[in-house]
Amino acid sequence: MASPVAEILQTSTPSNRPFSSQAAGDQTVWADASCFLSAVCNDLEVGELVHGENFSMFEAMSALEIMDPKMDAAMSTGFNTVEEAVESGAAPIHLNILQLVDVMDHLLACEATWHRGHYLAQTVFSCLYLLKLDRAAPNALLHAYCKTTRATCSLIRAVVFAVHTNEEEDLFTFAFGLPIDGEGDIKCLSGLNLVEEVVARQLRGCKGVIAKKKVAEEIESLQEDPTLEEGYCQAILSRLRFRKALYHSVSYLNKPQGRGLEMAHKHIAMALSELSAIRESSKFLSSCCPNNCCKDTDNQLEVNGPTTASGQRAIGFDTSVNKRLSAPAPPRSIKIYSWKETLDYFEKLLQDLDHICSLPLNLSLEELLQVIVDFQKCHPDLVVRSFLQMLLVQDGKLFGREPVSDFLRRALSLPQTVVNKEFETDSFVVKSGQVDLMDLYTDHLLEILCMQFQL
Repeated sequence: MASPVAEILQTSTPSNRPFSSQAAGDQTVWADASCFLSAVCNDLEVGELVHGENFSMFEAMSALEIMDPKMDAAMSTGFNTVEEAVESGAAPIHLNILQLVDVMDHLLACEATWHRGHYLAQTVFSCLYLLKLDRAAPNALLHAYCKTTRATCSLIRAVVFAVHTNEEEDLFTFAFGLPIDGEGDIKCLSGLNLVEEVVARQLRGCKGVIAKKKVAEEIESLQEDPTLEEGYCQAILSRLRFRKALYHSVSYLNKPQGRGLEMAHKHIAMALSELSAIRESSKFLSSCCPNNCCKDTDNQLEVNGPTTASGQRAIGFDTSVNKRLSAPAPPRSIKIYSWKETLDYFEKLLQDLDHICSLPLNLSLEELLQVIVDFQKCHPDLVVRSFLQMLLVQDGKLFGREPVSDFLRRALSLPQTVVNKEFETDSFVVKSGQVDLMDLYTDHLLEILCMQFQL
């Protein structure tokens, strides 16, 4: 007597034909298999498996068991959607001043972690305020900061895409449909400038009160304790100005032919100055944290330390809301940078970017070789290397001005016939200008030069 599974296989296939092993295409007609799966579940014994003809032991070893939290990231515990998280109160809009600073700090830590090779969905966009940015509009300070953060991440991601330097383990640029390219982000600084001016006026008012001077304008305090007002104003202001300076730095470095290097250098210096002010505010914020506040006790973060200057856990973040955006895969554990690691990372990032700004645009071949060798000694990360490649080779031209082949021919006094035309149209020269600079005196100089700009 035939088993129920066999009967279903016979009756569910038109004209009693076996299941096709061909790959699905645009013309494939899909059928509801719910009844089939329900019947199979009742008939299969332990160890049995329904599979197609092309399913071998290799596929079995690399297959994932869906709906198992240990194997399927989409089945991990937590919120299923952003709406569910918001409705539960995980991302309140009205925050006290210390909670607001914690959101800024943790978002900065997430950004540093993303730069070092983790998913956007698990780092920057674990922020519920970023996922529903319009909802944060009533809180002008939070909305402006998050919007500028999103715009900065979008610019960096675009540069990495343009130069084709990222490896799978370097930086996951896949957005998975996340709103990283928001409408109107190009004008993100207008809102940031507005809230910066408000906080700056409040800081001037605080200093006037301390100096026993009459304050000409009354401004609503950021919090209730007047003795702490100046410290909070300085902490907020340094973070806003750092965010603005970082955005300006990235924007000017992205200018063609090195036209924005001078302005980028200026804003990088401002960002480093504000970063020092942020460091100095950490002690003040830590002392303001109540003894009974919710310290960061997440097991994932205990290893690295707190991700905020105050030491308490930031609200409005949840990595589980984006778990269904990716294909079935085992859960990918991450460790968000600690607050100290975050500050150290951005300090080195800005210093390396400033090194790029100091490069002259009329280098000889020998000088270019030495610049690359010296630059590699500081172990730059992917973001910095991407900006360097963006500067060196644009549209197959050195500094966006002279074709790489002409530069090499002129530098080495080579005849026209030495340089093959295929070199000028080579894919990685055209796309990202990747040239190898290992040895000037070998017979394969041009081929070697084509590999070193991969950095």
